[in-house]
Amino acid sequence: MSIVLKNVTKKIGRNMIINDVSCNIENGSITGFKGINGSGKTMLLRLISGLIYPTSGTVEIDKKILGKDIAFPESIGIMLENPSFINSYSGYDNLRMLADIKGLIDEDRICEVMDLVGLKENGNKKYRKFSLGMKQRLGIAAAIMEKPGIILLDEPTNALDESGVKLLTEIIIAERNRGATIILSSHDAQFLNKTSNRIIEISNGKITNERNNYDI
Repeated sequence: MSIVLKNVTKKIGRNMIINDVSCNIENGSITGFKGINGSGKTMLLRLISGLIYPTSGTVEIDKKILGKDIAFPESIGIMLENPSFINSYSGYDNLRMLADIKGLIDEDRICEVMDLVGLKENGNKKYRKFSLGMKQRLGIAAAIMEKPGIILLDEPTNALDESGVKLLTEIIIAERNRGATIILSSHDAQFLNKTSNRIIEISNGKITNERNNYDI
């Protein structure tokens, strides 16, 4: 799915959070939003997901304008900031509850994804007993389990050890090869260099630099 931002501005009160951002994100690509905390990366993901709408400008998903033609992207998986689930539910039950909303996947797919993110042995453990790394893995599982056309991952390497980051990189590349359009928000330059076809640097709500990455 293609994503086009045209002169997107977002104000909250008197604060300019996103300032006249324009960019095209091609179908089946991996784009990295690079910037420090507070640069506007997460707000851009919220705008692309349809969780909020621009003060001015447009966000288009496959040529359909969010907030006008469609309320949300028709096929999207999201992990924004710190993933949050129900503490008294197991990891599996949390994913099952989310899957029941659309009814697109079955129990076998949920088990497959838990195995994919390295949580196979912890499927029945209550979420409140998960480590930070396990919580992050469950958030990634929730974002990819329905094989969405767009995947947005906000600081996906948080709380992951070296093996977790390696596994995450493999998952992201596999999702791209499946045809998903992926946007990664991260301050980790090394991670973005290993995964992203294109890196867009953001500071104070504006694009300050962008470059293609020919090394992947």
